[in-house]
Amino acid sequence: MNSNPAGGASPRELDPTLMAVLAHRFEAIVREMTNTLFRTGRSSILNMARDFSCSIITADDQLFAAAEGLQVHVLGAGLQTSSMSRLHPDLREGDAYLHNDPMLGNTHTADHTILVPVFFGGEHVFTASAKAHQADCGNAEPSTYVTYVEDVYAEGGLVFPCVKVQEDHEDVEDVIRMCRRRIRVPEVWYGDYLAALGAARIGERRLQGVIARYGVETIRAFVTAWLDYSERCMEQAIRKLPARQLRARSRHDPIPGLPEGVEVNVTIDVDPEAGRVSFDLRENPDCIPFGLNVSESCARGGCIIALLNCLEEDIPRNAGSFRRVEVLLREGSIMGGLIEPYSASVATTNVLNRMINAAQSAFCQLGEGEGLAEGAGAMGVGYAVFSGTYGNEDPYVSEMVIGNNGGPASPHCDGWITYAMPDCSKTIYIDSVEMLERTYPLHFRSFRLLADSGGAGRLRGGPASEVIYGPRATPLRVFYLADYARYPAQGVRGGLPGASASASVIDADGSEREVEPVGDSLLAPGQWIRGVEAGGGGYGDPLERDPEAVLRDVLERWVSARAALDVYGVVLSEHGPGGGLAVDLAGTRERRETLAGARAAAGGGGS
Repeated sequence: MNSNPAGGASPRELDPTLMAVLAHRFEAIVREMTNTLFRTGRSSILNMARDFSCSIITADDQLFAAAEGLQVHVLGAGLQTSSMSRLHPDLREGDAYLHNDPMLGNTHTADHTILVPVFFGGEHVFTASAKAHQADCGNAEPSTYVTYVEDVYAEGGLVFPCVKVQEDHEDVEDVIRMCRRRIRVPEVWYGDYLAALGAARIGERRLQGVIARYGVETIRAFVTAWLDYSERCMEQAIRKLPARQLRARSRHDPIPGLPEGVEVNVTIDVDPEAGRVSFDLRENPDCIPFGLNVSESCARGGCIIALLNCLEEDIPRNAGSFRRVEVLLREGSIMGGLIEPYSASVATTNVLNRMINAAQSAFCQLGEGEGLAEGAGAMGVGYAVFSGTYGNEDPYVSEMVIGNNGGPASPHCDGWITYAMPDCSKTIYIDSVEMLERTYPLHFRSFRLLADSGGAGRLRGGPASEVIYGPRATPLRVFYLADYARYPAQGVRGGLPGASASASVIDADGSEREVEPVGDSLLAPGQWIRGVEAGGGGYGDPLERDPEAVLRDVLERWVSARAALDVYGVVLSEHGPGGGLAVDLAGTRERRETLAGARAAAGGGGS
């Protein structure tokens, strides 16, 4: 093979400038894949909320590039390509594979992944991956998240254990026909399939172009150098941490059939001398007959998410960085040890988010300035999978991302407002109310952020949202999974917890009744569903918050004047510029001394 067909740089010329050029080129390829899927996806979960991720994986199954992807989607991508190579040793150019099997490296059944092996000169060099959450995946219930199922058979979704869906760039019609028959919105599914396939094929063409320009040997040298560089970045970041073993736990709310909820445990060994971190998830319960079990891909990805969230450095998200992270799993465990026939329908969210929170808050044990509070992770009414029929009786199924969970406070800043949840912090988009109303027979009565919902602290947790919506003319079914209703996101180092999630139905006569936070509701025209997501935990003692920051919070309505006085100990007077509010410094000092004394007398002193 001519290793430098376009006269590009040879491996010995791989200097830092070329490294930077190629790193940005690969990132640009993934961004183009992302833009392709975003602009051509048919369902609102893709073309508004952007619940999908694109990535590039090497032929030996190492995640190489993933720009702006949901971390839970991409950090375990090498597990999927590994099963592709194992099941299809005769990979050929023009092939494409549909993979959504959690037992073979996928996240959960609802995430359909298109894998396209990329060849150059007859050799498999990379794989282009486009993973997209589906509006409907054929589940027994019209929801892509099903909690109350005993096993995968009851879950009912179509499972594709890395099956060939294209050969010689042409669809395998048997697979397409199967999906059209079993999925409630076949045209929407097919449009999303074409969008994901198009994104992967764009990646294929762009990768072949880069290899042709620079030569396959130069690209191989770059892959090795970039992964080694990423490993050094991770190693250096870990070496700055104190050596310690950290233990933490969190608990998923009780739900019908699980009266104690699900406790999640994580043990973390930080070894700065070796530049390594180990996550031990083996001390967790066995798999359970619910859809809450966490797949291996999600468990491994969740540990890396927690670590990266707690490091100040901007470290490349690739397999080179991951060499410095060990994740220990136990077969048969709810946390990453998935075995047949248990369901992992909800693997990407509920129990996973509890583990991420436990792990990232555990880093606070390293001392002041380390770790994060817990971030809210309610998959409530604002993140519901909704379904019904249009006036002409055509069905619709989709998921909205209109809710907002509060982000965790950090040692350096308040919690992020548009956080979403720990597994995909800040990378998923919030839907447009107007576009949802235009696309589906829904009507939104209100959507707002809630004062005092972020956990108080020296740094404040992000606020939660409230949303109220209902059907226009035909019944609407809504599925939601609002964990954090009983056990809200916790604060750290003296910070307070965020607000709890809730769900309720408002009847036509205006009466309101609470409903199970993890469940579903069938709404008739004239009824509304009201959902409150959860707030993020605070970091540090609220009495240490800058009084001027509290004043800004009150003026912006993040915090009420009552909470400013009773929780933060900040006294405000109406003697500011132009007759507005101002901080009464003397009154604040006295108020904080009083609150601190009362707390000490009650046995709660000290942060």
